[in-house]
Amino acid sequence: MRFFQVENLLDAGEYDESARLAAVLVAGSSAALSAQLRARAHILMSQAKHRAGFLEEAAASARTAADLTADDADLETNVKARHALIAAQADSGLLEEAWAESLVLASIISDDVDEQLAGKAYWVIGNVAFLCNMVEEGLRYHELAAATFSPARNLDVWAKFNKASAAMRLAADIADADTLRCIERAELATDVIGGSPNDFNLLKLNRAHWTYLAGDVEAAISVLNDLCGLEEGLSPQRTGEACLLLGRAYIATGDKIAARRALAEAAAHFESAGAPHRAQQTRDFVKAELGGRSFKSWLVRVMGSGRS
Repeated sequence: MRFFQVENLLDAGEYDESARLAAVLVAGSSAALSAQLRARAHILMSQAKHRAGFLEEAAASARTAADLTADDADLETNVKARHALIAAQADSGLLEEAWAESLVLASIISDDVDEQLAGKAYWVIGNVAFLCNMVEEGLRYHELAAATFSPARNLDVWAKFNKASAAMRLAADIADADTLRCIERAELATDVIGGSPNDFNLLKLNRAHWTYLAGDVEAAISVLNDLCGLEEGLSPQRTGEACLLLGRAYIATGDKIAARRALAEAAAHFESAGAPHRAQQTRDFVKAELGGRSFKSWLVRVMGSGRS
């Protein structure tokens, strides 16, 4: 019942409370739990810490879960643990480590793994590929993931995948018809099933990013200012991404004072999320802009060095 309670708190967006109860499971009952159940508790802890913005702690819990099930017959729990580990590493900006773990995860996926779970694994591997500037690999893994999801089977997962896939495509400056379809599918499905404030705000962030790439910079700035000003309803990591995009938008308008302010806020949010690599990349972006480099040349340079 405690596991069930933590899972429901996660779904409700109550990340601090879900992390607290997961900690009770990990610390108080671990001696009485099997390796599989201890791993499951650490996975929940990782997910809660990740969504609350404590990325280093999230990665540590996921690593523990992966180690607990590395030699166990429960392949699916190991896949879930590695999925959580990769997600935390990627958001922390540890892309070399995340890609190395992604290759391990890809190697253990087999017909014995539940199709939806395999889809989620391909999904996170594709995310890392996009972040590493391996766009073709990112698209390939997301296509593998898409083949396992359907709105009829699980509308919630289908909505979240389309939302996340759109975000990855937009980050790679892919603003094509397929990206727009991902955005629209996620919006429609979330309207039907509902979602947490974080879910709806991430949809707004995708729309703002699409609007920015489409050339309507002022409209994008209006939405991004609202998102960056939220005190809750968006994780520190995603608030950092919103502020980074806002800085880019202000640069496009020529307002470098506002851009510096937004980018400074982005770096602060990344630091708060436990993503110092991402914070440094934001500061590097400011220096690159002052030196006259474009965002795209900066991104290619950074991705080529194995950083996000």
